[in-house]
Amino acid sequence: MELTYRRFDPSEGDALVAFLTADTWPFHGAAVVGPDQARRWVADGRFDGDDTRTFWIGDGDDILGLVRLMDLGDGTPVFDLRLRTRYRGRGIGGHALTWLTAYLFAEFPRILRIEGTTRRDNAAMRRTFRRCGYVKEAHYRDGWPGADGTVHDAVGYAVLRRDWLTGATTPPAWDDEPS
Repeated sequence: MELTYRRFDPSEGDALVAFLTADTWPFHGAAVVGPDQARRWVADGRFDGDDTRTFWIGDGDDILGLVRLMDLGDGTPVFDLRLRTRYRGRGIGGHALTWLTAYLFAEFPRILRIEGTTRRDNAAMRRTFRRCGYVKEAHYRDGWPGADGTVHDAVGYAVLRRDWLTGATTPPAWDDEPS
């Protein structure tokens, strides 16, 4: 498998709507995205704009997933990573996280850190964060409302530019509470 990352073009709105509505996204805000919602997102510029870039993850002519990079202007971007069900569990998420980390640090020299958040029960993504040098920095109790009314804990990870450059991981100072 030879993964490629191709920038989404707003003229591909129909393809993006088809991608979002053809699968389920269990660890996102809405596990199922309806066509009207997806069209609104595309029309609102949610996937392309001054502060957002989206890339298709491909292998030849197959679209495996997408990476949406957000908050590009504020120095601490976040991202959304979606893989089609049939491609999950094959290491593509790790490849995509490694790619987006290198892309952001190379393309935006002012970025000092990249953040990502997932649900506590998304064990695969949590392992992927750790394998790719991201460090757990936060645990948000009842921080991720599900579409079905269930509330989940959310977990935040980040990688620092300096750690990425050296291959180190700097743990947070968890024991810094004043006495």
